[in-house]
Amino acid sequence: MQMTLAIIVFIVAYIFIASEKISRIAIVLAGAAAMVIIGATDADKAFYSHETGIDWNVIFLLLGMMIIVGIIHKTGLFEFLAISAIKKSSGSPKVALVYLMVLTSIASAILDNVTTILLAVPMTLIVTKHLKVSPIPFILAEVFVSNIGGAATLVGDPPNIIIASKADLSFNSFLVHMAPMVILVLLVVIPMIVFLFRKELVNTPEARDAVMTLQAHDFLKDVILLKKSLGVLTLVMIAFVLHSFLHLEPSIVALFGAGVLVAISGLKPRDYVQDVEWSTLIFFAGLFIMVGGLVSSGALAELSSFLKDLFAGNTQFAALSILSISAVLSGIIDNIPYVTAMSPVISDLSVGLVGRQEHVLWWSLAFGADFGGNATIIGASANVVAIGLAAKAGIHISFWKFAKYGVLVTAVSIAMVYPYIYFFYF
Repeated sequence: MQMTLAIIVFIVAYIFIASEKISRIAIVLAGAAAMVIIGATDADKAFYSHETGIDWNVIFLLLGMMIIVGIIHKTGLFEFLAISAIKKSSGSPKVALVYLMVLTSIASAILDNVTTILLAVPMTLIVTKHLKVSPIPFILAEVFVSNIGGAATLVGDPPNIIIASKADLSFNSFLVHMAPMVILVLLVVIPMIVFLFRKELVNTPEARDAVMTLQAHDFLKDVILLKKSLGVLTLVMIAFVLHSFLHLEPSIVALFGAGVLVAISGLKPRDYVQDVEWSTLIFFAGLFIMVGGLVSSGALAELSSFLKDLFAGNTQFAALSILSISAVLSGIIDNIPYVTAMSPVISDLSVGLVGRQEHVLWWSLAFGADFGGNATIIGASANVVAIGLAAKAGIHISFWKFAKYGVLVTAVSIAMVYPYIYFFYF
């Protein structure tokens, strides 16, 4: 009974989120409260359990990076990079979009997709303002390629960190098994996105001429603070990349970096706290509690049991099915709690696998979760952050607007992975 009620609560909440009739924050908080009322979760499970509660690593990673980005914003760096991007593109929205997508995808692999979006969106808003085009295609495109690019490395996407920990996979393992396919997918997806948004990527000759007169260096406000900020950000990036060696959670690294930058910046709290997307953090907390209710009630355990029986030792069928299922469910649930819930199942199914197939189920899970996160607004952390940043700037991106393009990008990405899994591992 409890499991049924938990599923109903989640579905109803999801419908309301998709309808956009009520604030997303109000819905997830109400959904979280409902999970407590029906007994699917409680305070201990919601706040202290690693399996069924709020993923504090994600929350504090976001908080730390939001503070760092907020301080960097004061320096004028985003304006500088935006104007530089515009001038390199000769004022062409299409060229500018390609330029930003390439930078975003590379940055997502080096950092993580959430951090990249925090850095990219403010710059993008400036670019589109000067180019006099809608920022929505740019924001959506950057979200899509950040989720794809982030799949290339261990630190690029939070689900990868979880998978690496559970399966004892190294940074180099992701480079070998994930990165080549990620590059191929990006080579297809980037021109596809430009084609999809081609009608919105048009401006006037006057707009192009006007932006070419701008000088990027004129927009730098505080060079000393900029040097301090870039120094701290560089150290944070290095720590992210060395995650498997340092054994420090990204959240700890981000918070430490934020603390150091706050201390050496000389800024007052109101100067950097105002840039924190508190609404996004609250949304994540509520969403984690709701998904935790599904886990605690046994709903995801039932799914796991079903999959074990379904695959019955057929590794090839299991790998391709996990890829498909992960793509769908990650788009619906959010790929972080989904991967957390599925990891024990994949671990059990992987027992006895050797050689090239030893970790094939984990790679299927990673590809499905990372690429599937593009399907909806709540599919991945980067999506929620981007939508929050856009909303703060007065730009509304609807659930269905996102899904219209996100589902297509996901479908193409996953379709490209099928033959890779089939021919490379079997």
